[in-house]
Amino acid sequence: MDHFQLRNGELHAEDVPLSRIAEEVGTPVYVYSRATLERHARVFREGLEPVAKASGKEPLVAFAVKSNPNVAVLKVLSREGFGADVVSGGELVRALTAGIPADKIVFSGVGKTRTELQLGLEKKIGQFNIESSEEGRELAELAASQGLEAQATLRINPDVDAKTHEKISTGRAENKFGIPLVRAREVFGELANLPGLNLRGVAVHIGSQLLDLEPLETAFAKVGKLVADLRADGHTITHVDLGGGLGVPYKASENPPSPAEYGAMVARATEGWDVHLTFEPGRVIAGNAGVLLTRVVRVKRGGNGPPFVIVDAAMNDLARPAMYGAWHDFDAVVPVGDKMMANIVGPICETGDTFATDREIDALQSGELAVFRTAGAYGATMASSYNSRGFVPEVLVDGEQFAVVADRIPADAIMDAERVPDFLLD
Repeated sequence: MDHFQLRNGELHAEDVPLSRIAEEVGTPVYVYSRATLERHARVFREGLEPVAKASGKEPLVAFAVKSNPNVAVLKVLSREGFGADVVSGGELVRALTAGIPADKIVFSGVGKTRTELQLGLEKKIGQFNIESSEEGRELAELAASQGLEAQATLRINPDVDAKTHEKISTGRAENKFGIPLVRAREVFGELANLPGLNLRGVAVHIGSQLLDLEPLETAFAKVGKLVADLRADGHTITHVDLGGGLGVPYKASENPPSPAEYGAMVARATEGWDVHLTFEPGRVIAGNAGVLLTRVVRVKRGGNGPPFVIVDAAMNDLARPAMYGAWHDFDAVVPVGDKMMANIVGPICETGDTFATDREIDALQSGELAVFRTAGAYGATMASSYNSRGFVPEVLVDGEQFAVVADRIPADAIMDAERVPDFLLD
């Protein structure tokens, strides 16, 4: 459930009509609902109650900052008790700025630089998820040289097909993430006794937008066996990070597992592990909490097919359809009841700037408003300035009020950061 609903014939974000935001802020613009973020955060936590009950330990829920790094969004989730899963120094700083305690921050990612590792040590973050023996040795050396001890887990690649889009699958043998399962005991043993490193467990994350629990349960079974094997090798295992990946319904026909179903599976799969568990939800928290509000530029007659509904949002604002062939429901802000077949496209000079083809949508005309739904995750965060377009603003709605939480950055402001060198000046 989200808080983007029709009221008196117009789509609202909570108690704010979207036409008001379009008038005051302009389009295109991302619009987030605080109430939806809070609801999804609480439903996810409630879904994990069987896990906490079975283990006797409260799990850490660390929001995947990459899915939506807006500081206001992170502030909402911080107040819900969430930690943060970060994959860069920039995301780490954002999490801290939003008030997320350092000991609730998990640093993932295959390419952490020495500078980023140092930043994590300086901020005393809760956990590093190590992705290679080389990274583990570098982190240990950095920490030991400063008299510190880095809390860490070793990320495992379980070679499990997540049955999701190939570009967001992260747990197969050919993917770049983690240590191959067949080398896990060897690498763990190599790193466990290094000064400066407290290698206290393992981590796994097999992909994003999972619509089936079976791959996750398969991966968790492999992790459970590894935990037992590592303990048999004499290692102390106190923490396991199970990652994220739970999907959301981008279209009505999709029926992903609920957090309650997920929690029940996790409780069953981790029975007897006796560890502190960490979870890294992203899309399932933020996806349905946001829309991309856009205005129709014009409706252009096609050739032998449907007309082109050209909107002012483009692939540089919402990259998922062009990058993944992803679906986003497209609804009129003020639907009149009529439907039309259309191709929905943006103004970018690329055929790939296509959001939908041969789609039945609400009938729309030039100047009317519409939304791309389920755009709260992997939306604004993946934007670019391609075609010298600026970055769209972001708005957070709270009941009857709203605020711009990220300014529109026009193309000329981006150009201000560029320089013509002296040798090109006449």
